Amino acid sequence: MRWWKVMGLAAFVGVAATGAVVVRAERRRRAYTAEEIRDRLRQRVVEAGPADTPPPD
Repeated sequence: MRWWKVMGLAAFVGVAATGAVVVRAERRRRAYTAEEIRDRLRQRVVEAGPADTPPPD
């Protein structure tokens, strides 16, 4: 088998694996309800702290 055939096969496998990872992440993201997303965003805001504090000198 020529080296370019091996490289083409490896590229195909890489694209397929990347697609599988993207699909899994998308399913996980869509599994949240709207209320769960709001709760997570509110928690992040609380963790970030107040936004109008001046930067330290």
